[in-house]
Amino acid sequence: MSVPFLFQQVDVFAVMLSTRDEVLALRPDYSALAGLNVGVLGKWTGLRAEADVEVRAFMGDEYAEDPVTGSLNASLAQWLIAEGELPERYVSSQGTAIGRRGRVWVERAGTTIWIGGQVQPCISRTVYL
Repeated sequence: MSVPFLFQQVDVFAVMLSTRDEVLALRPDYSALAGLNVGVLGKWTGLRAEADVEVRAFMGDEYAEDPVTGSLNASLAQWLIAEGELPERYVSSQGTAIGRRGRVWVERAGTTIWIGGQVQPCISRTVYL
């Protein structure tokens, strides 16, 4: 398993692996993370790819994996578009390893990173302040 890129921002680390399969094969040891939040991504390959990259977010403090993380995808975009590793517009897949099918649309317009996607509402209520 190669680790061509490593990104660190405050208490978040991100690692880019070579392939989506390497990302999906990871089994996090949360005790070893010692509270660190770690993002991992790898590129999809093949003609029938549904996305450009597979992303996973391991939340060390919570001993959990986040199914879809807009802030992580925005940070990864800032890093990897600037490095020329990803195009200015791409689709990120996240949540696959935990049975979710999240898709995040990422686009850089000038110096702004736009993050979008669809949601599955679970609860709907009105809050009066």
